[in-house]
Amino acid sequence: MIEIEKIWMTDEAVWIRTKDGREACELFEDYPRLKVASAKQRANFRADEYGINWPDIDEDLSFEGFFQPKNQTELYRLFLAHPELNASAIARRLGISQSLFAQYISGTKKPSKERRDKIYAVLHEIGQELISIPA
Repeated sequence: MIEIEKIWMTDEAVWIRTKDGREACELFEDYPRLKVASAKQRANFRADEYGINWPDIDEDLSFEGFFQPKNQTELYRLFLAHPELNASAIARRLGISQSLFAQYISGTKKPSKERRDKIYAVLHEIGQELISIPA
C-alpha cells in the first residue's frame, strides 16, 4: 500500500508525495470533471488509504494510478469521450466500489472477463434506457 504524506493542487494538476519521498501528479486535463471544476471544487477533496475523492464533482483517483504508466484503456477512452457519464453512479449500479471502478477506468487494475462483460452490459442497459425516452 502506498502511504501518502502530502496532497496538493496546482493550476494544472493534483500532486502527491509518498512517505518514502516519491512525487507524482495527475493532470486535470486528463479528467473531464477535474478539468472543468472550479478551484474551490478541486480543493474540496477527501483522501483515504486508496485514493482521492472529490464529492462535488463525483471524481475519484487511486494513488496507485499516479505511478502507473498511462495506458489508455477502452474504459478510459469511453469516459474521456463522454464526460457526462457518471462513473460513481455506474459503480453503484454494478455493486462495486467507486474506487475499484476508478482503477478499472485508469487501467491500474484489470477487470476479469466476467466483470468487463458486466460493465459493458450495464453501459448498454443505460444506453437502451436513454434510447427509449420519447423524443
